[in-house]
Formats: sequence, structure tokens, C-alpha cells
Amino acid sequence: MLLGVNLSLLIGPTAPLPATPDIAEAVQSVSVTQNDEGRSGFQIVLHAGRAGVADMLDYPLLLNPLLKPFNRVILILLCGPAPTVLIDGVITTRQLSPGSAPGSGTLTLTGEDVSVMMDLKRARKSYTALSEPLIAMSIIASYAQYGLVPMVILPRIIDQPLEFERTPTQQGTDLEQLKSMGERFGHVFFIDPGPVPGVNTAYWGPPRRLGVPQPALTVNMGPETNVEQISFSYNGLAATLVDDTFRDNRLDMDIPIMTFASMRLPPLVPLPALPMQLPNVRTSLLDQGSGIDVMQAMAKAQGITDKSVDSVVTAQGELDGLRYGGVLKPRGLVGLRGAGFTHDGLYYVKSVSHTIGKGQYKQKFALTREGDGSMVPAVRP
Repeated sequence: MLLGVNLSLLIGPTAPLPATPDIAEAVQSVSVTQNDEGRSGFQIVLHAGRAGVADMLDYPLLLNPLLKPFNRVILILLCGPAPTVLIDGVITTRQLSPGSAPGSGTLTLTGEDVSVMMDLKRARKSYTALSEPLIAMSIIASYAQYGLVPMVILPRIIDQPLEFERTPTQQGTDLEQLKSMGERFGHVFFIDPGPVPGVNTAYWGPPRRLGVPQPALTVNMGPETNVEQISFSYNGLAATLVDDTFRDNRLDMDIPIMTFASMRLPPLVPLPALPMQLPNVRTSLLDQGSGIDVMQAMAKAQGITDKSVDSVVTAQGELDGLRYGGVLKPRGLVGLRGAGFTHDGLYYVKSVSHTIGKGQYKQKFALTREGDGSMVPAVRP
């Protein structure tokens, strides 16, 4: 617990409840890493001690059934006007360190968000006459016990499979299927916890760049400063165009497949990494694979370009959670000010790592965008 910051822990089987007093009092530190792609994770360090005759058999925490692997954990942080669900996940690893001195033992619980349950069972499935968005909806709906609410964004190009031509299949886990389908369109899949405990948004779509930007990250602005350290990097080799041909068996002809710029909306910079700006731009051929048609090939090529320019400019840094006065969230926009025109402006938040302990709350972040400069004269304070 911190002054101005309160952390709540819910733990248990499918429907977790507030942690029992012995667990709550044993918590020493909590860390949560939220990523825009892939699974988010958490780690909880608890004091593990033994005292008296009652503890001769074993450590009390090890005997507590709530701390077993695959129990569900929900962490809720109150920092600012409203509580935020940091993560809704399951325990995957439990590690005991007895320590060399009395009172120095620790029990560490490590886990991942509930999407880990979608990655346990490999299966072979067929999806007759279902397009990728409908397949995504079907997979997500099968995990309703974890409070998943599907949010599936339609890609720009949808190729409806005809039963007499092709049948989409799956050979792997449900999570692998969602990710592989998303890669064809430059889409991502992730679990966004909240807005209330026990409910999660299962998002399948392009990186979320719309919406109101979060309160600004501030650098070198006296008492307004909330960023303790930050560094920027421009990768001239990131932007990639596709220049290839695709053999359309229906038309019995070769069709050129080319991309010219990112289609991400809205653009975050006035001078994105485009061919007319850079003297040299990486070009790539399309991994055409088998069983795809020209519409899928075009969508796949555009997805390659969109994803490549997302990380032309990256920023890594750490902010003081108390001075920031809130929770920086990934998978959205944030403004940056005080670093100069080249690096000020709006960024996409790729990941945030929260570290909460006695007397401190730090947030490490990773930001990305497609070039230098700012599209806005000022950012939200």
C-alpha cells in the first residue's frame, strides 16, 4: 500500500474473491507487465515465514489452496479518480525461497493473463464457410467462463471462403489460430482486463490508435515533470514495402502486389517513414503460402507494411506513478511534451510495466510511432 495508491487482490478458482488476511498481509511487492501483443503477466512476492508448533509441518502459505497454480488472480489499482484492473490472469508458476536468515523466506507467484488458457490444447478443426472475423468470434465465445467479451474489428478486405473452393482449418491452439489469422491483416489479439473485475475484452483487430489520448508524459518541465528517464531511437531499416506478383488461378494470370504506405489511422506524425522521404526503403516479397487468393495476398502485403512502420521511432522510459497521478495503459495513445519538436507529440503505447512496493510506484513504458515530428500543436496535460 502507498499514500494515494491502493492495491486490491482477488484470488481463487473461476470466480475469485478478496484475498484472505494472511495472504494480503504477506504481500511484499507486485509487478505487472501489459503488452499490446501477446500475453500480459504478473508476479507477486509474498513473505513466507514459519513460526511455532503449528508451522512445523510446512509453510502456511504453501498449504493455502488459494495459491495453487491455475487459480485466478485479479489485481485492481486505485491511483487517481477511478480504480483500474491491472490484470486478470491465472497462476502458472509458484517458487519458494526459504532464505538464509529467519524471516527472509519468500513465495513468488508468477502468472499470465487468461489468454494462457487458450494456449493449452492443440487441436485440429475446420471452419466451413467462416471468414476470419467469424472464426475469431467463435473461438472467443468458447471461453465465456473467463468473462471474455469479444471485440472483433473487420479488416479492410474480407475474403469469404466458399465451401466448394476452400475450408479454413486450424492445427494448433486457439491462441495460435487467432494470432496467425491476425497477421494476415496486420491485426493483433490481446486480452484487455476490465472495465470491472471479472470481465475482459478479447480484442482482435488493428492496433488501437483512435480515442482520447491519455494524460501527457512530461520531460524537463520543472514541477510538471513526471518522466524520470527516457530515450528515443529511429530505425531507418524498419519501414518495409512489398513488391511482388501473385498468381491468380481463377484468372490464370500474374497480378502485381505492391504497397506504398501505411494505412494506419490516424497518422501520428506529419512526416512518416514513406518512400519519398527515405533515400532507401526495404522491400520484401510476399510469403504467399498455399490456399490464399489475390484478395488475401493484398491484405497480407498491406499488413506487412502497416506493422513495419509502427516501430520506426521508439521510446523507452520510466515515470513516477504518483506524480503521473494515474495508470498509463498500453494499446492506446499518449501525448509527450518537453522533448523538442522532433520527439514531442502523440505516440502509441506498446507496453507498460508496473512495479508496486512499499513507498514506490513506478511505470516503465515503451512507445512507438511511424516517424518524427508532431501532428498536434499541444497535447493533453
